[in-house]
Amino acid sequence: MVDGYKKLTNIREKYKYSHQDMAMLLGISQGFYWQIEHKKRRLYYEMAVKIAAIFNLKPDDLFYE
Repeated sequence: MVDGYKKLTNIREKYKYSHQDMAMLLGISQGFYWQIEHKKRRLYYEMAVKIAAIFNLKPDDLFYE
């Protein structure tokens, strides 16, 4: 079973986006994005929506089984 954060890493790599690319698209720092992806910072729904939108997905498709 792959959790949502692992799915996020996989899809980010599939699209060939770096942590810095994602941070720029989201308007946050690279460190902040890295912390989200590595479960060091809480992922709020608003940010989940923004991240999912980058990949034309719904948050549930990306972060939930």
